[in-house]
Amino acid sequence: MRSIILEKSETLRDTGAAIGIRANGWRALDQLGVASELRHKAVTIPRIRDVWIDVGKQEEIPEVGELRCMKRNDLIKILADALPPGTVRFGCQIVSVNMDQENAYPTLRLYDGKSIQAKVLIGCDGSRSIVAEFLGLKTAKPFSLLAVRGLANYPNGHAYPHEFTRMRRGKIMVGRIPITNNLVYWFVLQQSTQSDENLTHDPETIKRSTSNIVSGFPSDVIEMIEGAEVDSLSLTHLRHRAPWDLLLTTFRKGTVTVAGDAMHVMGPFLGQGGSAALEDAVVLARCLGQRIRAEDLSNGGRQILIDEAGEAIDQYVKERRKRVVALSTRTYVTGLLLETRSQLVKFAAIVLLAILFRDPISHTKYDCGRL
Repeated sequence: MRSIILEKSETLRDTGAAIGIRANGWRALDQLGVASELRHKAVTIPRIRDVWIDVGKQEEIPEVGELRCMKRNDLIKILADALPPGTVRFGCQIVSVNMDQENAYPTLRLYDGKSIQAKVLIGCDGSRSIVAEFLGLKTAKPFSLLAVRGLANYPNGHAYPHEFTRMRRGKIMVGRIPITNNLVYWFVLQQSTQSDENLTHDPETIKRSTSNIVSGFPSDVIEMIEGAEVDSLSLTHLRHRAPWDLLLTTFRKGTVTVAGDAMHVMGPFLGQGGSAALEDAVVLARCLGQRIRAEDLSNGGRQILIDEAGEAIDQYVKERRKRVVALSTRTYVTGLLLETRSQLVKFAAIVLLAILFRDPISHTKYDCGRL
């Protein structure tokens, strides 16, 4: 089946600055055939270090499996280069999806007024997905947390160890992870009740306000943020799909489904958003490949194609539901720890994590299987 990718932007986007790929994500990239090239783009991160500045406490999580952080545009470019020429169509913003009443195929209406009819539609259009809206999914819920993300470049090299460091002071968390020996990705999580409409997108304002927020952190953290590449900075309101919504939602209508953040947007607390989306790609491709045959694509096989594609999507949803519910539950409870002011809720969250998720890296041991 010939596939096309409709991209809203006029070029490949790199929103988010960088992306962490856990061991399960690398298994998926191995199946997609691009892992070897990507591994040359980032150093390995063998451990995670948690630091509580207020109480002078540190904890280390050794042997976290294969973990690397890379520039998002490196990942996107290598994935795009692996596609057949002409697969990606830029400047295609979807405004609505409808089901054709005559042939039961989904029809996409674009911002420029054009329409495209697809045999199978997979919505990978993020947390504000138009395709998810067509499927009737509930709107992703906001955490009362904001995330600032950025890159810091050190032309002469940085002195940071190859580890993912998470520093907490009060209700502020700073994360730092080297990409190379000269480039570091960082993020700052903070509580906020601002609406999305009131968030600034001016990079200089973001840098200045973030520097003020981390004033009580070590000096190298402040210098890292003040030296950030301005065009890498972003400020976003964290969103998630509640675990119970993922458990109960129907993720298919005809031959339409969703993947990635459109399906299971979650907080970044486990660093699994990107890896889970890569798992989706492998599982969905496998399910479609096992069910759809070349003869189904002829005009005479239209109903057969609809039936087979529908069954393939059902199998995909069945395989992914248990996995994404577990990830979503873990990130949701972790998010509660960061945003709640209630000591009772915080205690309950700690107990749940201790009972349900004793192994801090169990979520990275998942294998999505062969393509």
